[in-house]
Amino acid sequence: MLSIIYLIGSVTFIIGLKMLSHPATARKGNLVAAGGMTLAILGTIFLYRHNGERLHNYGWIFAGLLIGGIIGVLAARKVKMTAMPEMVSLFNGMGGACAALISVVEFNHMITVPPAGGIIPAVINAITDTGPASLSGRTLIILLGLIIGTVSFAGSMIAWGKLNGRIRDFAFGGQHIVNLLVLGVSLAAAVYLVAAIDRHVQPALTAGLELRLHADGIIRWLFYLVLLLSVVYGVLFVMPIGGADMPVVISLLNSFTGVAAACGGFLYNNPVMLTGGILVGSAGTILTILMCRAMNRSLKNVLIGSFGSVKTGVAKEQGQYKAISIADAAVVLGYAQKVIIVPGYGLAVAQAQHACHELEKLLEDRGVSVQYAIHPVAGRMPGHMNVLLAEADVPYEKLQEMEQANEAFPTTDAVLVLGANDVVNPAAKHDPDSPIYGMPILEVEQARMVIVNKRSMKPGYAGIENDLFFQPKTSMLFGDAREVLQQLIAEIKQV
Repeated sequence: MLSIIYLIGSVTFIIGLKMLSHPATARKGNLVAAGGMTLAILGTIFLYRHNGERLHNYGWIFAGLLIGGIIGVLAARKVKMTAMPEMVSLFNGMGGACAALISVVEFNHMITVPPAGGIIPAVINAITDTGPASLSGRTLIILLGLIIGTVSFAGSMIAWGKLNGRIRDFAFGGQHIVNLLVLGVSLAAAVYLVAAIDRHVQPALTAGLELRLHADGIIRWLFYLVLLLSVVYGVLFVMPIGGADMPVVISLLNSFTGVAAACGGFLYNNPVMLTGGILVGSAGTILTILMCRAMNRSLKNVLIGSFGSVKTGVAKEQGQYKAISIADAAVVLGYAQKVIIVPGYGLAVAQAQHACHELEKLLEDRGVSVQYAIHPVAGRMPGHMNVLLAEADVPYEKLQEMEQANEAFPTTDAVLVLGANDVVNPAAKHDPDSPIYGMPILEVEQARMVIVNKRSMKPGYAGIENDLFFQPKTSMLFGDAREVLQQLIAEIKQV
């Protein structure tokens, strides 16, 4: 019965992931996968048996489920759209921490269980009946889960702090080398541990010796050294990463958590845990690669911790920008034939997605064709703008990907940029000194006119000036996005 439940749970994960690929079925897919997970958890609690015995301590188990469930529901309901990226980072970090704790518990269990009554086969079975057949194989899975899960946890906590402004970017000379050294020492210690387990602990079992004698030696200390070095690497890995690159990092850390969870599935011979981890790990990896291509970055640079900090911007004299009034902007938009809206993080900060959708419907009632241009890394996490606009019931068909939008800009009468900055910066194409040089952008400057809504001329998240703001076809419309859109709606109705 438990095997059937695990099979059902695994299938629901796959079906749910497939349904997440389209907004019309995404919510239902999320519920399908959540239902499969709930079934798998309850099946494990009530049907799983170890050496013929069921789980116990139901009070602790259900207390944990209740507390975690309440915290999760309250956090999800109260979180603002602007804080969604940090919440994703925080929850992802908790997943990595959970995988790392599993490795800590299982390692201590493995090296401290003494032989029962001198019957060595029984001891070996007690240790290995839930996972890999050899102690060295089991140790390898434990260490992989420890390293990957810890890096995911530490990196996600730094990402959480950077996204909410509590932690600033930090880098130092030779950081690439330091990062590689820390990772190399951690992996070398892990390899030595696997060999030590195979050389010392396995013979101790065979000879019927107390494994506790080894628990206080170098084996235990090396294990916690690997844990410490993984924390250090996770911190150093994320600290230098620039703001515009954070969506890629979040995606990568998410894939790490999936791989760490899959290691737990190997340890416990649990197919539903293994399937879920593989799906998260593979989907996160594919998304990371796609976003790296969208940013024209190297995945190798992500792994050694230089992502987004390869170059520093050079201050330049930009000239003058020109402002536009609400009335003039309303005339431009109201009498245009084709308008493309480019949403950015500023739209999320102002909670202006509903006003934006209202403006879109008003323009379409006047016969204006309105589309949205979505950059792959707009916002602070993968798909941030898609989620934002879906909340306002913007039709998915109106969302154009970067390649489609760039083909449409030359025939567009007006582009309305709402809170986007780095993803429309032409410096990415022609300024080799820019930190975002080489990153594909939304080429809004090809439209007949560009209206940029910002609170001020302050640089975007990457901390660099935007050449677009000073071009002849660009006009600046200052103010809070929601207030500006509401004023535009009122003005257009009078035009």
